[in-house]
Amino acid sequence: MRRMVRILGSLGVSVAAALPLAAQAPRQTAVLAGGCFWGIQNLFEHVTGVTKVVSGYAGGTAETASYEHVGTETTGHAESVEITFDPSVVSYETLLDVFFSVGHDPTQLNRQGPDEGPSYRSAIFYRNDEQRAVAQAVIARLTAAHAYSRPIVTQVVPFTGFYRAEEYHQDFAVHHPDYPYIVINDLPKVEHLREKFPRLYRESPVLTTSR
Repeated sequence: MRRMVRILGSLGVSVAAALPLAAQAPRQTAVLAGGCFWGIQNLFEHVTGVTKVVSGYAGGTAETASYEHVGTETTGHAESVEITFDPSVVSYETLLDVFFSVGHDPTQLNRQGPDEGPSYRSAIFYRNDEQRAVAQAVIARLTAAHAYSRPIVTQVVPFTGFYRAEEYHQDFAVHHPDYPYIVINDLPKVEHLREKFPRLYRESPVLTTSR
């Protein structure tokens, strides 16, 4: 493999393009909940290294994974996003830094801004032991630094399933930028990303739907 890489490099061939898919760095996914999924999806669509963001539900079962059921606050689901990312460009830890610093307020229990109920809770659904360790370390770091005046209440819980939300929720902020809720609650998150993480910010969001 090393010899092939050297030969390709000497010929000016892109190694990433030439290697079999299995030999390239695999994409990873992160599942996060931090209030209404409209704003969280839109935020991470502007992060360099993220290749896809889907709004959906996590924490409950497939049978109750619908906006109508989740709105009853009895399903165990949280409005969530599934973020697919390239770990060679942006790390899981960096995604969590964005999540905590500009994505939402992790000290609010079962609510976020104007939205109340457990479906708007703050949660990290870890996919493996490495993600769990990173999440716990980030929370410990923020706690030790007294980053917030109140305790962080973000749940760090095992991933049990992610269920895509209805299509009208996907890329909602992009398709409805003038919607009052988006203007007040969600567009500022993208602006804060640009200010706080200028090297991560990209102007054109990566979308799951067509415009």
